Amino acid sequence: MHEQLFAQIHDIGLVPVVKIDDASKAVGLAGAMIKGGLPCAEVTFRTDAAEEAIRNITKAYPEMLVGAGTVTNLDYAKKAVAAGAKFIVSPGFNPTVVDWCLANSVPIVPGVCTPSDIEQGLARGLTTLKFFPAEASGGVDMLKNFAGPFPHLMFMPTGGISLANLSSYAKQSNVLAVGGSWMVKSDLIENEDWEAISKLCSDAVIALQGLEFAHMGLNNENAEEAEKSITGFAALGMPVKRGNSSTFMGPFIEVLPKLYLGKNGHIGFRCFDIERTLSYLAKRGFTVNEETIARDAKGTIKVCYLNEDLSGFAIHLKV
Repeated sequence: MHEQLFAQIHDIGLVPVVKIDDASKAVGLAGAMIKGGLPCAEVTFRTDAAEEAIRNITKAYPEMLVGAGTVTNLDYAKKAVAAGAKFIVSPGFNPTVVDWCLANSVPIVPGVCTPSDIEQGLARGLTTLKFFPAEASGGVDMLKNFAGPFPHLMFMPTGGISLANLSSYAKQSNVLAVGGSWMVKSDLIENEDWEAISKLCSDAVIALQGLEFAHMGLNNENAEEAEKSITGFAALGMPVKRGNSSTFMGPFIEVLPKLYLGKNGHIGFRCFDIERTLSYLAKRGFTVNEETIARDAKGTIKVCYLNEDLSGFAIHLKV
């Protein structure tokens, strides 16, 4: 029912959990988050300013994906939706709140931390649940265990997550997005330190991708030229591992017996989630070469190339 919204949340990958005491600062905060690459917020009903803050943000930045968090009763849910919240998040599984949201076509991500909680959500047709408090409830290991009996369920882990352990959650296949408050600290909001918040958001977005150098592929005009390179690299002490279509010299250099993408070859990068990283890169001028996309049995992209070269090298993404 709400596939498009959850697809947006997946592509953003991070849901900043915002506790704000002064609604007049909400617009400045939202602008700082957007500048840092995080056009999404879960404004929590932990303060009396939440309703007005949601209203102010949605009015100033209608393109921002604003939800309401800590929705522990029906009154909060109704106020949040009236203020413009596009989705509801709750710390636990409140059947009254969940059922009202479902009856009114309001996307909701209720909190769970046990299989019994999860089964309440499944019985209502929910496909995404909040795992809370994540670290205190078993963290990544618990998410891995959930993947067995609940293979099609996605989670938004929140609680105890920071830049230090973000990557361990982001790389899990059953994590839709990660929730956290470290990039929108209350003292920074109070002091209106928007530059600091933008920097924290930007750092989090980059860390979320898990981008790292994987290998460099070198083009050759033909197999004979490739063999000369292989012999030379071997003389330099590099181990030779021949494959069906190319030869690896150690873990980082791939010798191709043909002229493939890129004037000189390609540079491969690993990332946690190619779909999410493509969305991230699209905002920075990169586009995917559709003809190079390879998917697994579930339809998830496992390999692709970008259309843009860097210094004569094509860019190759893999997980």
